[in-house]
Amino acid sequence: MSEAKSVESRPYHHGDLRRALVDAARRLLESEGPSALSLRAVAREAGVSPAAPYHHFKDKAELLDAVAHEGWEMLHQAMDTAKSAAEGAHKLSALGIAYVCFARENPALYRVMYDAARDKEALPIEMHDGKDDSAYCMVRDTMVELGSDPAQAVDLELATIAAWCAGHGLAEMAGFKQFDQLKAELGGEKPFLEAVFNHLGLFPSLNRD
Repeated sequence: MSEAKSVESRPYHHGDLRRALVDAARRLLESEGPSALSLRAVAREAGVSPAAPYHHFKDKAELLDAVAHEGWEMLHQAMDTAKSAAEGAHKLSALGIAYVCFARENPALYRVMYDAARDKEALPIEMHDGKDDSAYCMVRDTMVELGSDPAQAVDLELATIAAWCAGHGLAEMAGFKQFDQLKAELGGEKPFLEAVFNHLGLFPSLNRD
């Protein structure tokens, strides 16, 4: 009997195979990058047969979608925790800082989150306006808490997009070595990020307290 058939015949001992596969994919992302991901490689990392992933994912794209979904949930949790620890107008900058820190701490996962959405007709469900507990909507709702008029729907949506783009752009640039001296002058990474958000001109409420 071949090794593959021998492995296939052994029962796996994962209570949740899908969870095990997504965890394995994340480990591969962190250690080897997106190019190393394949259903076979993920099966090997998870300790299951090469055929096992196909019980949950028809192809690599579906696996990446599942990994991206988890990334969005992790981002939401990080931003929610940061907002809960902040007070007043600083809640908005806390959301931005949490976003940038998440992106920098999980670069491969962060890239997959956006790559998985790039060719789709709609934004990820985690950013949909109808998903009230999304990280995206948390930014919008925080703006309303800080005084934005919810009746001005277009302006509020544009402001939310602008804030999201600001976080995304800073996440891309925050690691540039050219900023090291400025970070040192400001007292470190977090003061640097907060100062940048405060100087964007997007959040006038930040200057109210």
